Amino acid sequence: MIRFLLALILMAGAALAEPIRIKDLVEFDGVRGNDLVGYGLVVGLNGTGDGLRNAPFTEEIMANLLERLGANVTGEEFRPKNVAAVFVTAQLPPFARAGGRIDVTVSAIGDAKSLLGGTLVMTPLNGADGQIYAVAQGTIIAGGVSATGEAASVTQGVPTAGVIPSGARVEREVEFDFAGLPVLRLALKAADFTTAARIEQAVNGEFGARVAEMQDAGTVAVDIGATGMRSPAHVLARIEGILVEPETRARVVVDQRSGTIVMGADVRISRVAVAQGNLTLRVEESPLVVQPNPFAEGETVVVPRSSASIGKDGKGLAEVQGGTDLAEVVAGLNALGVAPHDMIDILKSINAAGALHAEFVVN
Repeated sequence: MIRFLLALILMAGAALAEPIRIKDLVEFDGVRGNDLVGYGLVVGLNGTGDGLRNAPFTEEIMANLLERLGANVTGEEFRPKNVAAVFVTAQLPPFARAGGRIDVTVSAIGDAKSLLGGTLVMTPLNGADGQIYAVAQGTIIAGGVSATGEAASVTQGVPTAGVIPSGARVEREVEFDFAGLPVLRLALKAADFTTAARIEQAVNGEFGARVAEMQDAGTVAVDIGATGMRSPAHVLARIEGILVEPETRARVVVDQRSGTIVMGADVRISRVAVAQGNLTLRVEESPLVVQPNPFAEGETVVVPRSSASIGKDGKGLAEVQGGTDLAEVVAGLNALGVAPHDMIDILKSINAAGALHAEFVVN
């Protein structure tokens, strides 16, 4: 298992050495989405909606909606089971224009059992500034199924959340003068001085002039005027496809819950000796039944009989040679022949001993 896992890691580490497009390494200044959120009502549920006694906010929003439509239900005993209050979330993509459509996610906030088959009533979606940027409405595609009987119930997936593909229409555009930017900043997704310097060199080589300048480990600024092109959009279209070989920090990431181990290609381990073993305590009960002889007076009794033993399962002290590349590190760790969870403990100990030359991340 360990050999197969680390072989996959080795293949992934080798792939990272290949050049990557700049568009996959950076975020462009101003080219970003905006989160939207709204509070709405889902109707048409088959008796799986909110219990209005436990979710009074559902009754309140339903009454407000009906009043806006001309129906006055104030003071009425109106407690249907086919409605549910929900949060509606979406992301307004960059350069979205009025009239465009975006996907939305609908999630129940009350005690509704399922949103399957429900319809979201017209819900405004607000941005962080409180302005309405889109309006959502449509039939929900729930992500699960729930069935309930008198004595049993079964649930598969999450029926209290769903999506509406293209369920919201953009009503307002985000005001941003992208065409008027004099300087365009490239923000690296993983800040690194070496990668930023390579991006600067590659962009300058593409335009044949000094148009890019590294400002720090996470930012490269491009002077739009020095490129001789008409707009930032044309500059980005030319920059996006430039290939750059990124540089990454040596890192080991382990997940204790699943036993997953991921190593970067630059991980190194100094020469170190490792001993790993497990103590096994075994207690066995073998009761003995004692009966009196035939025609003799007495009672049958059970005599307890126990045996206990302690064993130690281990491979002794193993030496892991210092590795100059990931292949040698993998070979050294494979020599220990332990399970993934034990390998995580070994890596922790090697790191504590100062022999692991990489950032150690535990999830």
